[in-house]
Amino acid sequence: MFPEYSRSRLKEWLLAGAISVDGATKRPRDAVTGGETVILEPQADAAVRAEPEPIDLDIVHEEDELLLVNKPAGLVVHPGAGNPAGTLMNGLLHHAPALEEVPRAGIIHRIDKDTSGLLLVAKTLRAHTALVRQLADRAISRQYLAVCNGVLTGGGTINEPLARHPVDRKRMSVQSNGKPAVTHYTVLERFRAFTYISVKLETGRTHQIRVHFAHRRHALVGDPVYGGRLALPSGASEELVAVLRRFRRQALHAARLAFMHPASSAELEFEVAPPGDFLELVDVMRRDIAAP
Repeated sequence: MFPEYSRSRLKEWLLAGAISVDGATKRPRDAVTGGETVILEPQADAAVRAEPEPIDLDIVHEEDELLLVNKPAGLVVHPGAGNPAGTLMNGLLHHAPALEEVPRAGIIHRIDKDTSGLLLVAKTLRAHTALVRQLADRAISRQYLAVCNGVLTGGGTINEPLARHPVDRKRMSVQSNGKPAVTHYTVLERFRAFTYISVKLETGRTHQIRVHFAHRRHALVGDPVYGGRLALPSGASEELVAVLRRFRRQALHAARLAFMHPASSAELEFEVAPPGDFLELVDVMRRDIAAP
């Protein structure tokens, strides 16, 4: 009867007495016969515990139901251990205070601290429910740009399950008993010892792209967790060596998002260019391979 709200949320409200059937409160297991009057009083629960902070945000698109932000590398998405403030969530709550009533301040998915690019935010509970369902149904298309170590011969698919590392719980790893994870990629350009790739996620596990390519021995350039020690290619120009030494984050950018509008069902697509350090890395690699 109320498709704009999730089943779990309706159950919470039913248990809290916010739903009545013919004027009486019911339990989830109580049967109905048909013809009853059901009254729902949606509850605006404060779903987050983060303080609003005036943080500069690059808002790519905004309307009543949703917004998209271009997150810079270095900005944490959610508050947590070691990052109690100064996160994207703090900035969003300052930009749109009503997000306090939406789970996780409306953030539909997340990207790592040192990954740049597009993030989708729902501004209403109805939009949040619809977009989370799209994400679960793999109906939100997410495309990334990345630079990996090694020269790939062609595109392909990495289908390897992921789970927490058995020893280091801050890392993820490929494990047979992990959750399904599928990454599709195509080659954009090949350089001296690196490959510029476009990556499309079919699933969205934690660190998925980074772990999948590290597992294939093609870790992303600059990855401080999965990349291992910096290996400078033989014959690289001094310019390339200098850029590689100072590029201290994974070369990964969330470039494109496509999804259906939660209210109108119109197909929407947004794209943002990589930041300056990423573009510089690729440009220097092009000049290095073109040099005599």
